[in-house]
Amino acid sequence: MNSTSSVLPGWSHVYSGKVRDLYVPGQATGLDDASAVLVVASDRVSAFDHVLEPGIPGKGELLTTLSLWWFDQLADVPNHLLADHRFDGERVVDDIPDAVAGRAMLVKPLDMYPVECVVRGYLTGSGWTEYLNTHSVCGIPLPAGLSNGDRLPTPIYTPAWKAPMGQHDENITFERTVELVGEDAATRLRDLSLSIYTEAAAIAEKRGVIIADTKFEFGADRETGAITLADEVLTSDSSRYWDAAAWATGTTPDERMASFDKQIVRNWLAANWDNTGTPPELPADIVERTAARYRELLERLTGE
Repeated sequence: MNSTSSVLPGWSHVYSGKVRDLYVPGQATGLDDASAVLVVASDRVSAFDHVLEPGIPGKGELLTTLSLWWFDQLADVPNHLLADHRFDGERVVDDIPDAVAGRAMLVKPLDMYPVECVVRGYLTGSGWTEYLNTHSVCGIPLPAGLSNGDRLPTPIYTPAWKAPMGQHDENITFERTVELVGEDAATRLRDLSLSIYTEAAAIAEKRGVIIADTKFEFGADRETGAITLADEVLTSDSSRYWDAAAWATGTTPDERMASFDKQIVRNWLAANWDNTGTPPELPADIVERTAARYRELLERLTGE
């Protein structure tokens, strides 16, 4: 596996996911009593619940930059970001260690909801597979006659249960979400997710990009209880991004859904691995093409 955590003076490593590593201030015993959390995005890439070799060079910085940009665009939504610098007299002190600068966010710890808040605006991926069998996605009926990549009549909310480490996330109904977090929180999570997706999709479309689907994560502020947007937001790892012009003119699914995310990796892995044993290493051209698409998305959205 790609290297996971680094030794960061003043910080203690407490968790590594498929892509991100979490650190707390050295005096904290863990996430429960931490005053802040350092979220570091690595260059690791995952598909089908496996971390693959090699990583995508520069991916951690691209993901972090994109998350920070989206947090700025969605300034009306409470989020978990903390100021990453402070003044010591007239001197500005950066609280993010130099070793992870550019690929780390300083955030407030939250009581996270055990729900991935998935919003789908287009029919694709596992939703398309399910639709072929049931004309529905996660139990939500859809019109007959839709094709892979079609825009849905309205975006749909299809939450998933965040399984413990080593287990697979599981699609759940809204009613199951109510059982997990209560009716008020479940309703707020659904409504917030649909609202944020709608706003973000409109911003992206002005830049020639489609957000086909995405997932959000939320937590409760430990002081106020306010539902707060957390983790990454609208990155190439948590969302499917398509070229709007290609979508309008493409004749095959691959042409139509020209992706700015890790779909290139998914497609290659699906064609070259039977999902048993250790996944094969990614070829250099797949790594390079994926990195280029990540960079192009950031340039299109931000103009930089």
